[in-house]
Amino acid sequence: MFTGIVQGVARIESLIDRTGLRSLVLRFPAGFCEGLEIGASVACDGVCLTVTQLLGTDGAAFDVMQQSLSLTNLADLGVGDAVNVERAARDGAEIGGHPLSGHVDFVAHLESVRQPENNHVMRIAVPARWMRYIFAKGYIAINGASLTVAEADRQANWFEVWLIPETLRMTTFGEKRMGAALNIEIERQTQVFVDTVRDAIDERLGPLLPALEQLLQSQGKDLAQLTEPLRNKA
Repeated sequence: MFTGIVQGVARIESLIDRTGLRSLVLRFPAGFCEGLEIGASVACDGVCLTVTQLLGTDGAAFDVMQQSLSLTNLADLGVGDAVNVERAARDGAEIGGHPLSGHVDFVAHLESVRQPENNHVMRIAVPARWMRYIFAKGYIAINGASLTVAEADRQANWFEVWLIPETLRMTTFGEKRMGAALNIEIERQTQVFVDTVRDAIDERLGPLLPALEQLLQSQGKDLAQLTEPLRNKA
């Protein structure tokens, strides 16, 4: 498990691609590898990877299987690229963000960046089927960082997050440009709640559900919005 509080930025020193497997060597900030062991878990841009080799005081190697490459942005990275990193949480660790599994759900893309004074606003385009789990003021993990959704537009399929200078200092987000691929892990409690409510509605309404969805769509709404008041009370 991870806390969603990024502990630093690592750089890809080398990579080797083999059939169905990519091997990475990362160089970490000073002190990050203290006590790190082979077999330990490290979140790299939000993807839980296992240490396969320790390389000096600030390096480690990881293997990324094909399934992870197909579901994340790790297949797009090259030598010199930077990734957000966090070591697995220990028992009793303070959860400064929200609990993360390190299992990425999908890849989204950076649609635009705005920079009001002392702020950095990222608008992120999301595949339509995943928007049902994204709510304003809810949690979401982007490249392993626990962030709060500021705004969400279900019709246009985007959400926004606002980043403070400290978040930019500790992560790679300041380097991201329009079109950048971002690993997204949705908040699990929200997913369970939304799916449970949708299943209950489907069970009760049955054949009427498509008509209800069409009616809501004509009003600029969807089923996920119906669950929001219930979710906030949960």
